[in-house]
Amino acid sequence: MRTLQELFTTDVGLMSIAGITFMLGMGVFFLRYFQRHIREDTAAAAARAAAEARSPR
Repeated sequence: MRTLQELFTTDVGLMSIAGITFMLGMGVFFLRYFQRHIREDTAAAAARAAAEARSPR
């Protein structure tokens, strides 16, 4: 109990919470960012492959 009290009431504890929250937020941001770009690149590659399959050589 003393540890939780120190975490939420002292300057060091509050900075730790801020750092942990920031890092978790960065993780969520990068996860969504990478997923979005992977999805866009996959769609672009599929479109290129379809266009190449249709075009005569």
